[in-house]
Amino acid sequence: MPHSLRELLVIVGVALLAVTGCTTADDGEPAGPVGPVPAGLREFYAQDLDWGDCTPYATTGNARQLFGDPDLECAMLEVPLSYAEPGGKTIRIGVLRSEAAGDRIGSLVLNPGGPGVSGMEASANLRLSPAMSTLGERFDIVGFDPRGIGASRPVVECLTDAERDADRADDSEVYGSPRAVARQEAEARAFAHKCERRTRYGAAMLANLGTRDVARDMDVLRSALGDRKLTYLGYSYGTRIGYTYAEQFPGNVRAMLLDGALDPEQNAVDALVAQGKGFGDAFTEFTRWCAQRQDCALGNDPAKATERYQDLVRPLIERPVTVADGRELSFEDATTGTIQALYSQVLWEQLNTGLNELKRQRGETLMALADQYNERGPDGSYSATQDAFEAIRCVDDPRVTDRDRILTAQRRYERVAPFLDTGRPVSEARDACAFWPVPNSSEPHLPDVEGTPPALVISTTKDPATPYRAGVRLAKALDGRLLTYEGTQHTVFAQGNPCVDQAGIAYLIDGTLPRPGLRC
Repeated sequence: MPHSLRELLVIVGVALLAVTGCTTADDGEPAGPVGPVPAGLREFYAQDLDWGDCTPYATTGNARQLFGDPDLECAMLEVPLSYAEPGGKTIRIGVLRSEAAGDRIGSLVLNPGGPGVSGMEASANLRLSPAMSTLGERFDIVGFDPRGIGASRPVVECLTDAERDADRADDSEVYGSPRAVARQEAEARAFAHKCERRTRYGAAMLANLGTRDVARDMDVLRSALGDRKLTYLGYSYGTRIGYTYAEQFPGNVRAMLLDGALDPEQNAVDALVAQGKGFGDAFTEFTRWCAQRQDCALGNDPAKATERYQDLVRPLIERPVTVADGRELSFEDATTGTIQALYSQVLWEQLNTGLNELKRQRGETLMALADQYNERGPDGSYSATQDAFEAIRCVDDPRVTDRDRILTAQRRYERVAPFLDTGRPVSEARDACAFWPVPNSSEPHLPDVEGTPPALVISTTKDPATPYRAGVRLAKALDGRLLTYEGTQHTVFAQGNPCVDQAGIAYLIDGTLPRPGLRC
């Protein structure tokens, strides 16, 4: 999701939600765990999930529409706040499932990425696709909200809705003067402080929020679902959850499909620049597509498209455009809206419309795209995704504090994604992670997954967010099989491509890997 060093669910209460932690079987004895149990965690692994109506778990307008489906059922999973102290405080993980319609193999657990995106909402959406309908004959389709996210409790809280609106409208980040840098760092420090102060359990929650702990939660979930081994589908950042799980629990994996992979060995700065190149290449593809249209907002010469785009959006730094609801389209919002559209060719038409509107000093479409990226609802409320994204990013990777390294990264980013060049000197400001109140809990490395079956890794040649080579490297690291998709979009499985979907379905159902070198 990010696109700069400072990268880019009002949460409804579920206090009255019926929650089961560690319940008992009908004979009064604790239900038995399934599979191996780490020391001190038997009561968590043995818990029964108390499935019921999903409606109280909805934290967004979209979720409220989806969760009323009677074929869905939801529950809360209880896990330790800190796995180093299993007898201490506990937290709850929201879980959603639709039961298998036919001869059941087990559960298919999925995560849509982010970090910070709701797996419950994603599974409710994805299960309606043809590929997932086929899988739904053999698997319970299960999505969960990772700790700190969505329906899980507690949730990460950093900025209020009003503060998030104000942050989006503030274009001070595009300036690199000493005064601007000081202001940017003051805001970053304040953000980190707010996250610690406003999130329940404060620093303890933030310290145990990362992928390391999400993978541990997923193994508790595996047992609570009654599965001896995990069948997993992970998209984007969800691939990191997948390979982290495989490293921690290599004997507990049945099958693992990872689509839109992160490179496990790449540091945060290099990953950011690689992602910038992905967006730069996707923008080039968009301009070629656009140039064939009479109404192309950037003209019919792709060689001039970047300059024409900059001519449209750079003035917003000084003169934002007022939109219908009274807000102002900032430079940040315009570029965020553009990046949102570059995730999929389906949104290119909307992007062209938005850029044509901007020519007429209108910003409704670009603002709508930016709202979509930021998960802002029609009522002005935000999901917790952006707060959680920052918090997880800051604990998952070592902080970057060296100013020369920051400047170099910003310059590299603008070279590989020139359409995002602000026309101003880049800033050396450190981001919120530099001021984070707790240390990182993991760092880039090749996972040791000896003992796991081969994973299926899908990588898209012109993926704007997770570069193709990352998938190549991850497949090799996992001793898995690479499936290449020729296209310009972020992730592809269960999105209607027959070649990809057939290969993924065969792998998940019976473990059959596609032939080496398959390209779709």
